[in-house]
Amino acid sequence: MARRTVDELLEEARSGLHRLQPAAALAAMEAGALLVDTRCEDLREADGVVPGSVHVPLSVLYWRLDPSSGHDDPALSDLDRQVILLCAHGYSSSLAAATLRALGFEQATDVIGGFEAWRDANLPFDGGSS
Repeated sequence: MARRTVDELLEEARSGLHRLQPAAALAAMEAGALLVDTRCEDLREADGVVPGSVHVPLSVLYWRLDPSSGHDDPALSDLDRQVILLCAHGYSSSLAAATLRALGFEQATDVIGGFEAWRDANLPFDGGSS
């Protein structure tokens, strides 16, 4: 197999996603979508959190959401629900959303620009020390 770069993987992942601007992600949440914040706890404490989002670290994301993993959270593992991932800048969330799509979450996507873009769009968030 030929080596691919992370930029190539990211481009491939994003080609299968309908990525959302922060305001569209907020509207989707208000319509029932699940916003999953994959950032580490340190970043969440420093920068703040989106009200109504659920924190699932990237390291356990697939096991918490995949209903067949044996380690899923039933509140999160509805394959029919739209899942929107939020990371710091919108890179790791794209790769993770593509993986969730492969696991059967057909509506999985992410927020363009991540939490940074959410904050810059003056959308609601709580806390943050920076």
